[in-house]
Amino acid sequence: MPQKLKYRLFTAFVFLILLPFCALNLYNYQRIETLVQKKISQQSHYQLEQLYRTLEDQISIAFKTLIFLKQDDTVKTVLNHPEQRNKLENKRVMENIFKNLNNSFFLYNPSVYFMILDNNESVYTSYPPKASLVYSELKKQPGFDRNQMNASAYHWVPNDSNYVVRDVSTSAYLLSLYAYLEDARNKPYGMARISIDYSYWLRSIHKQSDLQQQYFLITHSGENISQSVPDSALPDEVKNRIAELPGQQYFIDKGSNSLINYIYVESLDWYIVNRIPLSVLFVEIEELKRQYFITFFALMGIFLMMTFVISTTITRPLSHLQNKMKAAVHKNLKIRLPEHKFSGEILELTRTFNTMLDDTNSLIQKLKIEERQKEAVHFQMLLAQTNPHFLLNTLNTIKWIAIRERNEDITTMTLSLGKLLEASLNTDKDLIYFKDEIELVQAYVHIQQVRYPHKFEVDYQYEEDILYALVPKLSLQPLVENAIIHGISPLPGNGFIQIKVYRDGESKLVVEVKDNGVGMGNSPRPTERKRPGIGLSNIKERLRLLFRDEGSMEILSSEQGVTIRYTLPLLLSTPYDNELPA
Repeated sequence: MPQKLKYRLFTAFVFLILLPFCALNLYNYQRIETLVQKKISQQSHYQLEQLYRTLEDQISIAFKTLIFLKQDDTVKTVLNHPEQRNKLENKRVMENIFKNLNNSFFLYNPSVYFMILDNNESVYTSYPPKASLVYSELKKQPGFDRNQMNASAYHWVPNDSNYVVRDVSTSAYLLSLYAYLEDARNKPYGMARISIDYSYWLRSIHKQSDLQQQYFLITHSGENISQSVPDSALPDEVKNRIAELPGQQYFIDKGSNSLINYIYVESLDWYIVNRIPLSVLFVEIEELKRQYFITFFALMGIFLMMTFVISTTITRPLSHLQNKMKAAVHKNLKIRLPEHKFSGEILELTRTFNTMLDDTNSLIQKLKIEERQKEAVHFQMLLAQTNPHFLLNTLNTIKWIAIRERNEDITTMTLSLGKLLEASLNTDKDLIYFKDEIELVQAYVHIQQVRYPHKFEVDYQYEEDILYALVPKLSLQPLVENAIIHGISPLPGNGFIQIKVYRDGESKLVVEVKDNGVGMGNSPRPTERKRPGIGLSNIKERLRLLFRDEGSMEILSSEQGVTIRYTLPLLLSTPYDNELPA
């Protein structure tokens, strides 16, 4: 249990009031959600049963229409004796028959198409064809294959290709009834095709729906036949679950956060599937949920008010002392608590706190002075390791002698070394531009290439926009020196050094020096100096002093070489901003 009173009150509130009340609300909400889900699912399944009956009625009516066509004397006359009328008259008669059939039987689904072929190469349709119909091609359609038909010379094709009414219906497939029209002696005098556009029927049902639900027709194997909303589809997980549980009426699909209802159409081996978003289902309980939360927050607010009123009367003297202590912190401990306002234990606490403030202020001042002195001496000592002042004057003398003797190698080497020494002698700047640091590295590399001719190559990789980034002075040269002396010089063949500098996000700059030398494990270790040596420790310590926790260094060694990487804050100087391209 907490020791402070306010924490005890808060704990009691959480465990005795808040958590039980939340659990009760959650239980009630889940129970109501389950009841509403069950109710909506039953209603949705009832609608699917109505759709199922509607589809079965359409199939039944299509079959009755086929019987009517077989028994209609006018149809027999037109098909058996087309010479009794001219072609236009025969076409008009058949179209009137198709129109009457649609008006009589298919009032609820006007997208029903009739096509009849006689034995005299005439084709009659209930729709205006976009182009002339080729009798021979229509007669060869797989649906008219007599071997696929039953003894009554008809059969259903669930996924019949929409090959003749593309200009009228946009559906890719139709539900078609193929049949032969035969006389009393079972001699065929024509062929009939009655097609139902189930996609149109499905979309019309979707438009009549109140909820934002979608309807799908799929086969028993999960093949998508049609959908009420274009470009919508059922996930494979949903289709597999329907196939695994054909007797179940509904389930929740967590992937799409929706309720799935389905019913099996036995005559076609299809499923009619209904998908309703759960967000639509629970519209009815949103108001109830809002009332729950209003009650919850009201009770919680009342209890909090009572808690603070009680705690305030008990902890007011301590709160006054606490506020004075906070003021002392904000004013850097430059404050004293008034001792005349307190008595008893609070007075003793006040006196002790004032004494602690005085002692703490004295110690802080001493620590600040010592820390500044220590850092200044330490930093200058690190720089002094590369700061032999007298060498610069000696190099100038050697340079003029080399110029007088016309020795270009010694001249360029002394110029490069002089540039390095001048940079080390300048103690006014701890950070320099990256472009100046690169120039110092190039000067050092030139010296080593004279020492090791054709021994190694150096590749520089960096973007132009970081040329004016600030880096510690002489932080790259020791890394390149280690790579040459310890990594590449013992190497039998030629060496390669890569210097890569890049941004890491918006606030970090990463510097990498990578070589293909012998690695740390195979590098010779003279007794007077051991790798990584003073150069690496120097850089690591300077990063710590300059950037604290924001600067870091890591060394990665392998048999193929060593990679040294250090990271520091990305600091872009003003000259860079002035040189941005227009």
